[in-house]
Amino acid sequence: MNWFKKISFTRLSEGLSKTRDQMVGKINRLVKAKGTIDEETLEEIEEILIAGDVGVDTALYITDRIRERVQLDKYHSVDELDDLIRDEMQMLIGGDDDPGANPFAIPRDKHPYIIMVIGVNGVGKTTSIGKLAHHYKNEAYNVIIGAADTFRAAANEQLEIWAKRAGVELIMQSRGADPAAVAYDTIGAAKSRESDVVIIDTAGRLHTRVNLMEELKKIKRVMQKHDPDAPHEVLLVVDGSTGQNAIQQARLFHEAVGITGLIVTKLDGTAKGGIIFTITRELSIPVRFIGVGETLEDLQPFDRRTFIDALFKTERESL
Repeated sequence: MNWFKKISFTRLSEGLSKTRDQMVGKINRLVKAKGTIDEETLEEIEEILIAGDVGVDTALYITDRIRERVQLDKYHSVDELDDLIRDEMQMLIGGDDDPGANPFAIPRDKHPYIIMVIGVNGVGKTTSIGKLAHHYKNEAYNVIIGAADTFRAAANEQLEIWAKRAGVELIMQSRGADPAAVAYDTIGAAKSRESDVVIIDTAGRLHTRVNLMEELKKIKRVMQKHDPDAPHEVLLVVDGSTGQNAIQQARLFHEAVGITGLIVTKLDGTAKGGIIFTITRELSIPVRFIGVGETLEDLQPFDRRTFIDALFKTERESL
């Protein structure tokens, strides 16, 4: 069975509608208004890409690549320009995903499979954890969430609501408890219950003098008392609407604890979905999931080909 048949192309396409209208739509209108592929056309495309939060360097890279291909392959018609832009965007973020792979499959030798979720407050970290837990539960995994954001008053309550929605167990302690101890106890509980997946929430900001990055490093070290390879996945949640600020956040967190993947949220509420291209090119950290809505199903595995298809609104026959 093709896993991505489970993904609603329509839902993804609707979630990216603002980005499509403000970036792809403007490019399409520009292309139709032009008679030839000239330098002015390429400069205008560059401006549209930058406005869509693709980033200056990445926008320059895309238009330089198009410029080279126009000169090398002797493209003249603007009718061919749309395909060129699509091709370059596709190549920029890759396209070698296995369409039959299940993004929620866990390695057999990692039991329990430990996921540490990090990110600043307000990016949608708690909701992303609930949605992740929901997806793993639907794959018949036994899931436990650890509430290691013990500094924020409402953190446990919010996580408890999402854990109930997902139908999974939540391990939490009182406010102000040692976050590393919560993570340690959660993994211990998972081992005793023979759980498959552990998802550890963490603070996005501390209300003490303790440095956030040092606290995250401590949590990671304590996890490794249970398993020297833990955490098996470190997912950074970034808000897609924050644009280039998300890049800086990713760099800082990556230096501190090492990020294995990104969750980019709130793409449905912004016209700046071009951040995906910047993140992929500048950080070389894979985007694992994207958030395009509020329901449990709206956290979707990031399939690069499907993303491009939805952005250009051209559904593949294989879906």
